[in-house]
Amino acid sequence: MNDKFSVKTQNEVNSILERLDGWKNLFFFEVKYFYEGWAIYMREKNTYPRSLVIFKSYSDDYYSIKSFEIHFSEKKETYQELYINEKIDTVQQLQSEIKEIIYGKDILDSITKLNLNT
Repeated sequence: MNDKFSVKTQNEVNSILERLDGWKNLFFFEVKYFYEGWAIYMREKNTYPRSLVIFKSYSDDYYSIKSFEIHFSEKKETYQELYINEKIDTVQQLQSEIKEIIYGKDILDSITKLNLNT
C-alpha cells in the first residue's frame, strides 16, 4: 500500500500540481494527506467562489473530482455540491475534466438539474 511518504505518491501529486500550474492565478491550492488517500483542494479567487476537490485513494487506480459552490453567511461558509465524477482513470482525463469544470461544466449541469426539477 502506498502512503503519503512514498515516492510514487509524491511524484503523482507533484505531476498533477505541475499540470494545474497554469491556473495558479485563478485558484489557491492546498494538498492534504489522509489515511486512505490524498486530496488537492482548489479554491477559486473570484467573486463567485467555487471549490474543486481532487481525491485519489492509495488503494484505487482512479481519481475523483467534486465541485462545490461556496455560500457565505455572517458566521460560516457553506458548500453546495455542483458536480461529481468519481471514476477518472488517467491523469490526462483528470486534466480534461478540470478544464471543463473551470470553464463552467459544473455550473451548467447544476442549472440543468434545477430546470428539470421545476
